[in-house]
This record gives sequence, structure tokens and C-alpha cells, in this order.
Amino acid sequence: MIPAERAAARVRVTGLVQGVGFRPFVHRLALRHHLGGWVRNASGEVQIEIEGIELDLTTFLEELRADAPPLARIEEVGVDRHEPEGLEGFSVIESLAEPNRRQPVSADVATCPACERELFDESDRRYRYPFITCTDCGPRFTIIDEMPYDRERTSMRAFAQCPDCLAEYQTPGDRRHHSETNSCHRCGPRLELVIPDRVRITGNAPALARAVTLLRSGAIVAVRGLGGFHLAVDATNDRAVRRLRSRKRREAKPFAVMVRTIEAARDLAELTEAEAAQLATPERPVVLVRARADSPIAPAVAPGLAWIGLMLPSTPLHHLLLEGAGRPLVMTSGNLSEEPIAIGNEEALERLGRIADGFLLHDREILARYDDSVVRLVRDRRVFLRRARGFAPMPQSLPLAAPRPILAVGPHLKSTFTLAVERRAFVSQHQGDLDSLETLEQFRLSLDGYQRLFRVRPEVVAHDAHPGYLSTRIAGELGLEAVAVQHHHAHVAAVLAEHGETGPVIGVAFDGTGYGADGTVWGAEVLIADLRDYRRVAHFLPAPLPGGDAAARAPWRAALGYLSLDPPCAPSFAAAFAGIARADRALVERQIAARINSPLASSMGRLFDAAAAVLGVRQVSSFEGQAAMELESLAGRRSAAEHPGRIDVIDGILVADPLPILAAIGWRLQRGDDRADLAADFHASVARTTEELVRQIAESSALSTVALAGGCFQNARLLESLSTRLTRLGLRVLAPRALSPNDGAISYGQAAVAAARLAAGDASAILPTTPP
Repeated sequence: MIPAERAAARVRVTGLVQGVGFRPFVHRLALRHHLGGWVRNASGEVQIEIEGIELDLTTFLEELRADAPPLARIEEVGVDRHEPEGLEGFSVIESLAEPNRRQPVSADVATCPACERELFDESDRRYRYPFITCTDCGPRFTIIDEMPYDRERTSMRAFAQCPDCLAEYQTPGDRRHHSETNSCHRCGPRLELVIPDRVRITGNAPALARAVTLLRSGAIVAVRGLGGFHLAVDATNDRAVRRLRSRKRREAKPFAVMVRTIEAARDLAELTEAEAAQLATPERPVVLVRARADSPIAPAVAPGLAWIGLMLPSTPLHHLLLEGAGRPLVMTSGNLSEEPIAIGNEEALERLGRIADGFLLHDREILARYDDSVVRLVRDRRVFLRRARGFAPMPQSLPLAAPRPILAVGPHLKSTFTLAVERRAFVSQHQGDLDSLETLEQFRLSLDGYQRLFRVRPEVVAHDAHPGYLSTRIAGELGLEAVAVQHHHAHVAAVLAEHGETGPVIGVAFDGTGYGADGTVWGAEVLIADLRDYRRVAHFLPAPLPGGDAAARAPWRAALGYLSLDPPCAPSFAAAFAGIARADRALVERQIAARINSPLASSMGRLFDAAAAVLGVRQVSSFEGQAAMELESLAGRRSAAEHPGRIDVIDGILVADPLPILAAIGWRLQRGDDRADLAADFHASVARTTEELVRQIAESSALSTVALAGGCFQNARLLESLSTRLTRLGLRVLAPRALSPNDGAISYGQAAVAAARLAAGDASAILPTTPP
């Protein structure tokens, strides 16, 4: 009998292959095919030495990619064949830390079905253990100090495994083989409940039982989760929810609600199958869904809105709380409004002391703040409203490699930053609005953590063109070469880049406000853009924005700005000013006339605010976007009539005048037409007017691809309507999918623009900056 030919290979696997059960998978695969060798984590990859019968080795290499763990994302498998060395047996060996190597880091992953079954199995040794995990689930990004991914480089290093856990960890084929978060009641993190006067109840079972009792009684409990604290309260108790609003200083912005199962979610909302599937993904985002008319959810959870944000449990602790409470729970960020989420025990006791009635703590340290991700579905496709837990810090690709490492510091609101190296862009989780010292400090700490984790030392910084943004000031303090990127160009570039394209395209950028190249405020723009540059070819007619940013919280001010363009329309605007003091209105009118703090703004966000005021939906907002959200909610799924805006050519640029739209819906309201119908008509009219702008530009430019960007495209009705219209024109539509349409994508767009300019040697776009 001819002996089978032996072969050997050194294999390098890059991508998301650490923290996802890849080494145990390789170990099982090698044993299945009777191969010898070893596998280890290295700083930039997983390295494998493999040896055995040629046919077995070939099959191993085929299955390595085809059967990889579900959480893995393989980018490349490099194979170097060499002479066999007689290796016998297969093992997982010590990791190798390599300087200047980097790789993706897994996001935190919700409790898997197998662990959930064990959690509620009375015969299992981890029965009701609040920190149950395996290689398929549990914390990753929020506990990792540095790569490669091993227990000693995570906050789990504080917990030595007991003999039973260690046996699982060392047993090939066990679901917890090399699970770096492995633990149990005996050796793992523990719960503690703190109630007024610092009374402490320690131990998993007693702390959990008392927390459940508090929740069932209507109390507010601060719960330490994966990336920070939630504030939890009974979502069916309107009085308790209103108490949370008062203490948190969050007057009306909707709260997210957590339920245990999809069946429980169906009791609260009209779920589509796609929405149910999205709720159940391992990322466990908050999903915006239409509330049922008979939902038991308290009115104070999402006042004035037809939808609610639902999510399923992301941790075993959440499962246990919901099972014990027996009702849906509000789970909102553990912070005062506009502050960073609290992550440390003592920090929470201090910062949330006037909000929570009890604190459910644990002793596993959180190394990265991590808010919940928020999404909605449009045509069964996911649209991000906030990208954080479950998705960050997964990298995005760049269409053009960055010749030098780039830091993009993003915008001022809904802040993120991006570190770009070669073709990878590491986009941070949501950082919040840079309006406070606390958020600014969190931004800096998070940036330091990313630079350490991904081993990136930026040589170029990209920033918004607005000189007054705090992010621009941060860029100026770094002493690096800088690339200034116009706000709406960055929006369009982000959509281009995530689709792997460089342009040119017709870019429709609709948002609140951004610094315009002509010194005015932009926000309803149509650009012809590629990654390097752009040209403004159309926009909506600018109107005075009395009070500047104050108009974002006072829709009646935005309406008055539009009315100043055509005062004879005043009767149709009557509802916008009902109840507004004559003196206040007269003061703002004088402000507009004298052009005092009344910048011209072509803002789509403020146009939506003005429409909400004209229809009597809202005159004063407690948070930015409230009026537009209520307007969309009111419009619902109704059919609509159109009142297109007038389009003129001014200085070679198409300008759409929205005054006819506002006047038409205002006149019809005075006539007694249904307000909800008029809200639907407004959406249709804006979409129709935009469609006509794009049609004319497409014909004159011969471009056939349109990129939709900007926070206004979080509006599902607007996004769906405009996408449908443009597709019917034969145009190809690119919409944001991997990142949010809003300012959370700006840093990624800045990085893509900077990479393109650097690659082209566009020195005129690169200027040394100093703090403004």
C-alpha cells in the first residue's frame, strides 16, 4: 500500500477572527481531519501551523473559510506551503503580541440561545447566573484592553476560573473552549444592590430579587450593563415613567422599551417579519416600530409619536430582570440628558444619585462606554439612527486607501470619530453632542482607547470646515496636517464610500444646518460630488433663521423666517403663532428685519420645523427634531396630494422655493382640511420638488447615480418616497446602510475625502491648522 502523501502549511487569517470563537473552531476542525499543529492569536491575525495528509489538509483549508463561526468576518486567508516537520497533535498556544499590527475587534454580542436555555435550566450549574457566556456571545469590545484577545488583556482578568470553568476552557469541543469570558456563580462577577443611605444587598440572587421588587413597585433602578448603565422602570406605569422624565430632565424625547421575547414585542407593536428578525439579531439594537392601538405601554414613554423603540435583552442580567418583573421595562441611557452614559459603580452612585431609587451593580469593569444602537427599517432595509452597541467598532472599508494614517474628528452634534489606515476605517461608537466638558472628555478618552487598541498614530487630521465646532478645535490642538471638509460634502462622501464608490454622483444632502462655503448656513443641498471635491448645483431657498440655533427648539421662529420672504402669506401661517405672545413675535420680526443673529439658512430640518408650526403640530420643541418626528408620525401611511415648490435659476444654480408648499398646507388647514392629510401632503411635496431638481441635474450632467445623505433621511416616509421617485426616473439610488444618514457618519466621510485628496497629492486641500 502506497503511503498517503503528507503536507504542511503556515496559515494566516485576517479579519474579525478574535473574540468570535475562531481558535476553538480551528482546533475542532484540525482534530476532525486528524491534522497536527497549533493555532494562536497574534496582534494582527490568527496564525495556524498545520500538517497531515494532503487530502485532509486541503479539506481543512476549504472548510476553514466555508464553516467559520457565525460571528467571524474573514478578509483573507494566506497559505504558505512548506516541508512537513512531523507535528503530531493539535493545540492552542500562547498568543503573540506584535508591534504596529492591528485588526478588527468584535463588538459585544447578545446572549446566545444555548446560554439562554442554560440560564433558565434548574439542572444547569449556571442556572440564573447573570453573567453566563460562551464563545458565541457576551462582552467583547467593552472589556478589551488591547489585542491580541486573551483573558489577561480584558477586564475578566480579575476573575480566576474555578476548576469546573477551567476544565471547560481547556476541553476541545466544549462550547466554552477558550471562551475568555468564561465564569460561573463560584468564580465570576457578582451583583450588588445599593438602595438609599448606601444599604447594600450582595449576592446574585438576593440583589436580583430586590431589584425586581423595586421595579414592580414603580421604582427607578440604575442597572449596570455591558457598556454602561441603563435607567430601568416599569414601562406600563405612566406615573413612574413621568417621574423618570422629571428626574432625568428629559421632557419628551422617547424612551426605549425592552421586552423578553418577540411574542411580547408583538403585544406592543405591529411588527413586520423583517422588524421581528432585526430585533432578534445578535446585535440587539433598539428598533423603531409602529405601536399597537391597544398597547399597554404608558403614554409618557413616547409622547406624540405613533411608534416606539423596542429591544430584546442583550445580556443574561436583562433576561433575569424581565423574567422577574413580568412586564416591559423602559431601558434608557444612565445619564442626565446630554451627558455621557455612566459606566463605573461610584460614578453612577454620584451622577445618578438623584434619579435612581436603587442601583444594581456588578464588579466586572467596563473599559468602553457603549450606548444602545437604534435603527428603523425602510423597505425592510436597516437604517441607523444611532450606531453603537453591537456594531462599533467594526471597521468600514475605504474605496481609496489612505496613504497615511488619518484621524477624522467628525462634527459637533451626534459626534463620532474615525481612524483610517490603508483601506480600513475604524468608526467610533456614538459619542454624543460636544456641548459639555463631560462629553468632550469622553470623546478624548474614547479616542485614546481606539488609538491604543488599533495601534494607530495619525499623521493627518480631517475636520469640519466650521471654525467654531469643538471638534475643529480638537483638530487644531493636535499639530497635524489638516484637511478641512465641507459638512455636506462629508455626508455625500460617507454614502459613496460605504458603497465602495468614488463618484461623481448627484448628492442630495438634507439635514439641520452645516457651515456653507458661501458663508451662509446650508442644509438642503444638491451637489455634484466625488470623494475629492464637490460643486453645489441646487438648493432650497434660504430663509432667515432668527436666533440661529435657538430656532431648532422653536419651530414658530423657523416659520416666521419663511414668512418674512413673502409677508402676504401671513393668513396661511396663522396656526404657527397661535398662543405666541405678541411681544415675542414682534421682537423676532425686528430681529429678522435688522438681520441680527438671523443667518440665512437653506435647512431642510428647519423647513420641516416650519411646516409643523404652520400645521399647528408644534410651536416649541424640547429636543431637536421633535417637530419633524411628530410631523412624520402624524402623516403615517396616508396617501398624499402634492404642492410642488417653485424652481428658479439664480446665478446658474437651481433654487427651489418651498413657500408655495407651506402656504398651500396652511391655507387648507384654515379651510378645515385634516391635519394628518396635510402632513402627508407636505412630505409628498418636498419629495416631488426634490425629484424635479434631481431630474433636471441628471439631464444636464448625464449622471445617473444619486446619493441620499443627511439626518432628514432618518425620516422613513421621505427616504422611501424620494427613493421610489428617483428609481422610476431610471436613476440608481445609493442610501446609507452601514452608518447613519445623520452626523454620526460625518467622520467617516471626512476620512474618505482626506484619503482621496492625499492619494491624489492635492496639497491645496491640506493646510496646517492652529486652534481657531
